[in-house]
Amino acid sequence: MSILNRHDMVETVGKEFLTSNIEAGEYSYVQAAGGKAQLEAKVGHPVSHFKLDIRFEMDDVVVLIETKQNYVEDDEKQLREYLEEERAIHPGKKAICILANTNNDKIKVWKSFVDDEHVLKDEAMLDRMAHYVRLFRINKSNDRETVLRNTYSLNELLHKKDIDENLRSQFVGTSLLYIKDLVKKKGIVLITKEFVDSMKEFWSLMTPKGIRGAIEGVLSDLLDGSDNKAKKVELLQKNVLGNQKVRALKTTDWVDILETIMLDIYRYIDTDSSEGQDILNMFFIAFNKYTGKADKNQAFTPDHITEFMCRVTGVDRTKRVLDATCGSGSFLVQAMVKELADCRRGKREEEAKDLMRKVKEEHIYGIEVEEKAYGLSTTNMLIHGDGNSNIKFGSCFDCKNFIKDADPDIILMNPPYNAKPIGIPAKYKKDWGKAKDGKEDPTKGFVFVHYLSDVIKEMNDKREKDGKPRKTVKMAILLPVATAIGTKYIIQNEKIAMLEDNTLEAVFTLPNEVFYPGASVSACCMVFTLGEPHVKADGTVKETFFGYYKEDGFKKKKNLGRVEQFDDNGDSKWKAIEEEWLKLFRNHKSVDGLSATAEVSGKDEWLCEAYMKTDYTKLCEEDFQQTLNNYLAYLMKEGKIYES
Repeated sequence: MSILNRHDMVETVGKEFLTSNIEAGEYSYVQAAGGKAQLEAKVGHPVSHFKLDIRFEMDDVVVLIETKQNYVEDDEKQLREYLEEERAIHPGKKAICILANTNNDKIKVWKSFVDDEHVLKDEAMLDRMAHYVRLFRINKSNDRETVLRNTYSLNELLHKKDIDENLRSQFVGTSLLYIKDLVKKKGIVLITKEFVDSMKEFWSLMTPKGIRGAIEGVLSDLLDGSDNKAKKVELLQKNVLGNQKVRALKTTDWVDILETIMLDIYRYIDTDSSEGQDILNMFFIAFNKYTGKADKNQAFTPDHITEFMCRVTGVDRTKRVLDATCGSGSFLVQAMVKELADCRRGKREEEAKDLMRKVKEEHIYGIEVEEKAYGLSTTNMLIHGDGNSNIKFGSCFDCKNFIKDADPDIILMNPPYNAKPIGIPAKYKKDWGKAKDGKEDPTKGFVFVHYLSDVIKEMNDKREKDGKPRKTVKMAILLPVATAIGTKYIIQNEKIAMLEDNTLEAVFTLPNEVFYPGASVSACCMVFTLGEPHVKADGTVKETFFGYYKEDGFKKKKNLGRVEQFDDNGDSKWKAIEEEWLKLFRNHKSVDGLSATAEVSGKDEWLCEAYMKTDYTKLCEEDFQQTLNNYLAYLMKEGKIYES
């Protein structure tokens, strides 16, 4: 840890912005006011602190730094007093207030007010003055609730304009990209009603064909240098802009839609902040929820589960992440949002930007075989500011070299549970009997795990040959509960084969209708360490952690899917549950009714229910009555008793 002395602080922020008015380079508010009486008259009460250690000024922004050997909470009062004096003497100035240690490089930063609400958590290192000025130039503020509410209205508007449900998500994504680009090119800082009105006037003079052409042009520019650009633009034309109902939109329809997206959605998202990236993700996912699913087996992974899986596998700015069946890209976006936020942690703005560029160019890899989903994932990545995403169009079974080049540290996946056997390589079907000519993959998605395990094994065999150390890869994958029970020989063979080269770290049983309103399948999340055999060289076996994670604090709501619930203090129930889930997993703790650990083989059941003890303290008379009722219903159904 480096030590920050006063000289270093001045050099870092910029000595040309230093404004001292007494010796030792300090800033006296008494001096600035022309005397203590004058200062107290301006402030309106007696003052006890008035000599600030360091003050910087640029344009209408000031940075106030108070240094301590090791600051404590009480020092915040002193800083608050300086801010009050600053406001009294220079009422027009915007202020960044900083407590900085001289014993180490620890700082705490506030924007505009020194209180818990205005702490800037991402600011962990002292930065340049220009960076602090930019903090006030942010053109939008994040408003999660408004975006969610307006997303529902936007969906209603598109319904009125007769845009097909299965098209809406990408249509909106594409329009949002066009607006984002327009605002950037015009150098707009604040999206005002006046600016939106001027844009409406501009669009009103265009033909529908001209608007579609402008959107296509923006996307084409954004995709410059991107892998498979021609295919991506072609899909955009075919599936979005070339769609009959989109072509039927009149200029007035386009004006309505673009105005709504700009005024009701884009205005409330600061895409340059971590929270803004999160809200963008939430918006895109919410839109997918409203979209009717033609395929009721489509298992759309909810945002909070993708986030949980990122945390379980340890996604950070150093990891390369792969999703070999990426769909609309929700795992990849979640991983990218996590990595970009981590790039900011403990780094100055310039350094963070370099790290972020590396993440976008080298850390996110996806493969998708279905055209519409591929188009959606491309749009999704672009919305999050990644124009050069490494997303491949095709089947993962044909992309072995792409996977090897990606060289993943983490694999996150929700593979199709009903893939057609015809697309699966013959070597994985040799023991399938008649099922290999059937309609559905009898492994219910497990074959994808097997295949990726084989690719990692090939990579490790080559590393060993080249005299390099073997590499382990963390994998978290969503599969139907049936694969974890897996007593049928096809699935059991997959489980046995899987443990030859890989370790089963954990299995989490997830809430019953986790994919609602999509597929109704019961799912679990399996966590593997690929490249490390389950049975170690000395014959020992690591215990697997099993979580009975059925309650995530979400409730089903019509038209909205499963919705996050909050407690009486307005805190998310899910956030508290997620912390408990992670703590139990990381510490391998067994808690009755919630978790267990056990040594297992491929022949065993891989579900918590088989190993967990019941928590009898939670049982009540109602449970007893319910069990009796269920038993009675069973007896009647079996014809063992009759109602008389």
